[in-house]
Amino acid sequence: MFSGIDEVDWASMEHAYGPADDVPELLRGLASDDPAEREAALDGMYGAVHHQGDVYACTLACIPFLFELVVDPGVQDRGGVVELLTSIGGFDLDEDDEAEIDEDEIEGAANYAMAAAAVTAGAGVFFELIADEDPGVRLAAPLALATLHRHPVRVLALLRERLPVEPDEEVRLALVEAAGRVALRHRPLAERVGKWLGLLASRADSPGLRLAALAQLARCSPDGLPGDVVPVVSGLLREMRSASEESGGRQEPAGPGSGASPGGIPAREDDEPEPGPDTTPAAAAAVDSDPVEPIEPVEPVQPVDPEPVAPAEAGRGEHVATPTLVGQLRSLSAQENAGRGAPWAADLLRTLHVGLDDRVGDRTALLADQLRSPDRRQRIDAVRMSGGLIRAWRGPYEELVALVGEQLADPEPRLAEAASHVLEELFGLAAPAADALAARLAADPGGWVKTWAGGPPGLGSTVKALARIGDPRAVPALAAALEREQVAHDVGFAVGCLGAAARPLAGVLRRRLADVELDENAYDRASPLLAGLTALRAGEATPEVLRMLRGAPEYRGEWLRTAALRALGAFGPAAREAVPELRALIRRPGTASATEAAEALWAVSGDADAVLPVLIEGLQSDQVHDRRAAAVALGALGPRAAVVAPRLRGLLAHDELWLRVDAAIALWEVSGRTRETVAALLTAWEQNRHVRVRVAECLARMGPVPEGSAAAHVLRSELVSVRRHNAMDGGYGSHDIHEDEKLLALCRQALRGAGKGSTP
Repeated sequence: MFSGIDEVDWASMEHAYGPADDVPELLRGLASDDPAEREAALDGMYGAVHHQGDVYACTLACIPFLFELVVDPGVQDRGGVVELLTSIGGFDLDEDDEAEIDEDEIEGAANYAMAAAAVTAGAGVFFELIADEDPGVRLAAPLALATLHRHPVRVLALLRERLPVEPDEEVRLALVEAAGRVALRHRPLAERVGKWLGLLASRADSPGLRLAALAQLARCSPDGLPGDVVPVVSGLLREMRSASEESGGRQEPAGPGSGASPGGIPAREDDEPEPGPDTTPAAAAAVDSDPVEPIEPVEPVQPVDPEPVAPAEAGRGEHVATPTLVGQLRSLSAQENAGRGAPWAADLLRTLHVGLDDRVGDRTALLADQLRSPDRRQRIDAVRMSGGLIRAWRGPYEELVALVGEQLADPEPRLAEAASHVLEELFGLAAPAADALAARLAADPGGWVKTWAGGPPGLGSTVKALARIGDPRAVPALAAALEREQVAHDVGFAVGCLGAAARPLAGVLRRRLADVELDENAYDRASPLLAGLTALRAGEATPEVLRMLRGAPEYRGEWLRTAALRALGAFGPAAREAVPELRALIRRPGTASATEAAEALWAVSGDADAVLPVLIEGLQSDQVHDRRAAAVALGALGPRAAVVAPRLRGLLAHDELWLRVDAAIALWEVSGRTRETVAALLTAWEQNRHVRVRVAECLARMGPVPEGSAAAHVLRSELVSVRRHNAMDGGYGSHDIHEDEKLLALCRQALRGAGKGSTP
């Protein structure tokens, strides 16, 4: 094995962490008899050689040796190597990607293309691995074929042929998933795959297999889903629970059939979908770049040993606890799935939800049914999926949120914790669970504040969720958090969410701020207190805030001064004793602190003559951030700053989108004219979805949006969209739901004209 590996000039190549001269050792480690060494080697391959999906020259050089590993039956854990090859070769570079590649990315793009070509060229070996004795290899091979092989018609034929004789339930599910992947990658075959999946979904005797078929049907051919998909899926989940209970907590795999495919689908030619234009060799050739053989030449697959195999145990290789990332992920997965009869059910349901996409009503009904399940693990999955649904899609979620709230009383800590984390992100949408949150808060004072080894303490998710609703029952927990030696870093934000209900906390916020030592840790200790006082507009704390302003240390002193100036500005005329200090600060025009001080001075004294020159100079700063701050501050002056209208108008053509938005809003505020502002704001709205809240705030303040106008059309289009404006694939922010709900409220406000009016 590994003939020629030492002839490769590995030292001349690099991976994510430097010279690639350690790659031969990693490759040999993958063939080791020691499970820990194999796992460490696989971790090294993903961590360095294929770091975050990257393909380096050394990655390309590894491909022939990885193929040697997967075809050698003496190597253990080959399924992991098959998955690695699939990841290396499975990158699709479509035409849109190619158009966006710049000069610095050309080499990387070429590596991806060469990797795809090299792995695809050798993908024929996965046909043999589909019947390998190792279930772990058989589990990885179908997706490798679906992702990498050039002949999807042959792949589909093999998947269908293999399904009746495959004894391992989890591998059977992988065969179905691979068929769905083929349909997604080769759309002319989607109808054919959909017909087969529809048969499986209606006839298979395994509820897990029927659920898998429905999940893939939702992904590749959603029109083929049954109209009553929610009760069908709910029934399958009940069947799976019953089967798990009867087998003592584990799903037994179905054995190979005799002359019939799983679920009673006859293995007869007349059960084959009618040949259509997408199933002929000629049509298949249109899908692939190479000629495609018809289905008939595929050689029969020999059945493996029919003895039942436990899906999650036998044949997967001997796994041991290791300090690698792969080992940690496997350990977490094992903990999560411990005792589950069908650990793959959650993945199937997630796939189904992705396929159902914008069918929010069906998805909500399905999750509501899951949340009523007697199976706690199923409810944990449903809680998490509920968070994903609400995060990405708009809809009526009162019932779903109330059911999530009910999980807070469950004695299973993981379930209650998952529910509180989901509710924390919902802000006002969590109102149906307010009583449940308050009950959990009262029952668990030890969870009011969470401590971490590597950072400041933070509020518990139940406290944050209740505060973000604006429920005053969160006040005692915040009061207790303020009495701790180290104040929770997010207490100020929670105070702001509570608003007037948190007014009784002003005294302790002020007292704790007075105790903050002005050393290098001053900002960390003072910032949550200043945020709370700012939110409460607690002008009586002006002396304590001035102490921060005057004594800010060198380390993070600028941050501390900014927080103090914001507090003084929020206090308004109640902070009049700070005027001399603020006047002194604005004598350094052109600096960020001068702009911040001028903004605070205007709020406290209303002295436009003093602050206007400072803000005009700030508008000419070389830093975009400083120019934005000056524009916002000038807008606050309103007509008193009308003289800067031409300067603001000139910024409407600036390259920086956010500066254009701030300048447009300020232009309306100082001039009262809407035409230029609205045109600039609507252009920005289309260019960047993340500016929409800021734009909608301005439109709402302008007053009635004329019916039939471009602005009215944009706002109404936003309101009828089911997708949240800031929903992202593969990531999210903790305030995304709150921001989107705020956008919807502002759109409605602008359309009904609850603003201050405007001058055309």
